[in-house]
Amino acid sequence: MKFQVGDIVLILHSNEEAEVVDIINEKMVMVDAGGVQFPVYKDQIDFPYLKRFMEQRSREQKKQKQYVDDIKKEKTNEEKREEDGMWLTFLPVIDTDEFGDDVVEELKVHLHNRTNTAFNFDYKLAFFGKPEFELKNTIYPFKDFYIHDVPFEDLSDSPFFEFEFSLLNPDKTKAEICTASLKLKPKQLFNKIEEIRSKNEASFSYRLFDKYPDKIIEDKIDVGSLSAKYKIFDASKANQHLDPPRSVLDLHIEKLTDNWHHLGNLQILAIQLKTFEKYYDLAIAHLQPSMIVIHGVGSGRLRDEIHELLKHRREVKTFVNQYDPRFGYGATEIFFQY
Repeated sequence: MKFQVGDIVLILHSNEEAEVVDIINEKMVMVDAGGVQFPVYKDQIDFPYLKRFMEQRSREQKKQKQYVDDIKKEKTNEEKREEDGMWLTFLPVIDTDEFGDDVVEELKVHLHNRTNTAFNFDYKLAFFGKPEFELKNTIYPFKDFYIHDVPFEDLSDSPFFEFEFSLLNPDKTKAEICTASLKLKPKQLFNKIEEIRSKNEASFSYRLFDKYPDKIIEDKIDVGSLSAKYKIFDASKANQHLDPPRSVLDLHIEKLTDNWHHLGNLQILAIQLKTFEKYYDLAIAHLQPSMIVIHGVGSGRLRDEIHELLKHRREVKTFVNQYDPRFGYGATEIFFQY
């Protein structure tokens, strides 16, 4: 059955009407139902003429004289839609090759806000740690936002999807930002595509967060009440007895120990993270404004572990992993706030 942009269609599984807003390919279209856009296969929709005819006929058959007591009261409150968080959705665009086989050409990336809150967001996509695409915008309650298309052939290059959300209308009880990320592995991606094909579904999704986090309230200690019981030292002089900090920290294992050849990957990672924690704490103690951490490129495991730690440290103002002529993409620069 042929559909065109602007056609009003019936979603068969939900019995609701929607408008065709885009033709994706020979098998799929994009529809809009009540302001929410989503893809469907053409065999899952139909024209609503038969449904309307049957409804009209039913109304005529049931039409009868009504008394005052028979009139239903109008609903004063609209039913609220159920919230289940923020989702990142991937829509595979499938085409037929010269041999008649279905092949995935690209993935359409959508952000779905299934909450009653509007958010600003900062989106970044990187391959092998190299920034590829960035977008800043706003997404409103129970709306979806089309971000961009990603060629399917690029998805074998360790894609890393990273988001930073903030409230459009700030709330003192809520966190200033909420970060979320997704790293897709090729095998994981292929399994997802095969899964939706077997279920005759059009897309697959990952939840970025369930609820926007509350602001963390730190307990304050009354120093005055402690001074009578404990001896108070001048904290400004405490760092005189600490090891010196490093503005550039090289975490290559051969820089940290001579006896590393017999170590396994997990043991090496543990040594690297322990060293990072030590010099991170020293940088804070010495009120260091910034620090460069050399983690190398490799598989990205050490970089990802460090980035995950930095996301939850209140002393970190921002951090960036971008090209540097000295280190390439193998280093992250951290900027502190006090």
